[in-house]
Amino acid sequence: MTQQPAIRTPLGAACAALLALVALPAAGAADYPTRPLRIIVGFPPGGATDLVARIIAPRLGESLKQQIIVDNRAGANGTIGAEIAARSTPDGYNLHLATLGALVISPTITKVPYDPLKDFATISMTVQLQNMFLVHPSLPAKTIPELITLSKQKPGGLNYASSGLGSPGHLAGELFKTMAKVEMTHIPYKGGGPALADLLGGQLPVFVAVISTGVPPVKAGRAVALAVTGAKRSSALPGVPTVAETLDLKGYEASNWYGMVSPAGTPPAIIKRLQNELHATLKAADVRDALLSRGIDPDTSTPEEFTAYIQSETAKWEKVIRAANLKPN
Repeated sequence: MTQQPAIRTPLGAACAALLALVALPAAGAADYPTRPLRIIVGFPPGGATDLVARIIAPRLGESLKQQIIVDNRAGANGTIGAEIAARSTPDGYNLHLATLGALVISPTITKVPYDPLKDFATISMTVQLQNMFLVHPSLPAKTIPELITLSKQKPGGLNYASSGLGSPGHLAGELFKTMAKVEMTHIPYKGGGPALADLLGGQLPVFVAVISTGVPPVKAGRAVALAVTGAKRSSALPGVPTVAETLDLKGYEASNWYGMVSPAGTPPAIIKRLQNELHATLKAADVRDALLSRGIDPDTSTPEEFTAYIQSETAKWEKVIRAANLKPN
């Protein structure tokens, strides 16, 4: 029996076109990924964010069966990389290891060219980590009380570096200045790698660094750790006290975190795939060991939990920023 061709009415054609459009994202998600991905990092090589991305990328790439390239786009406390990520194609091939500085602190201090919540699709929290007070071995201060005494002996206090204006290290230093009633001058860098190089070279006396940046030179005897800034000591350096216990400053805590995001509009099915594969990556023994040995704690969440956490962190740090009267350069 000969089959008659289907009669196409204008309404039928419109419905067919609509169904085709709706089906496109699903089809794209089903065979995703088909080419290499990139993780945009808003800091230069050598810093903590870059380190975390390079630990995660190979194992995550194995899970996704595609190469993952770490793309360093440094500057402005990570906001340059964040802007590039926000403006990237939302197809699941452009990921961003976002930081507390880029999503919370910088947008609170100044106007940034993206909305931390509207311009990104959250995937998962990735790691939690502390900061630490590092000094060059030639500095006579080997404890936090000695650092305070030495700073008070110098007009304007000592200089201290961070990975950038409004970085977690910067705010940890400002909170320290306020609670310890000491004067220190902040020197912002474009990342932890360059700041560490100057500290080790003797050009800087103090660096409030992310702990993963400081652990290797401390263990090698090239830098001295005075204290960590979290609520408890780090398993990577258990002999180093917290700032709070050193000074008996109740309430002093300045931790840090990184989380994976993608541009807003990334298909939900792809977000779910990335969330699952990232969680599996962070549970892998080799990845966990590599992170924990640097004082970095793997941490995971749902996209909704990560979004709520960003909102709560914004409310918390707004108070510190106002109290320190931080302004953009």
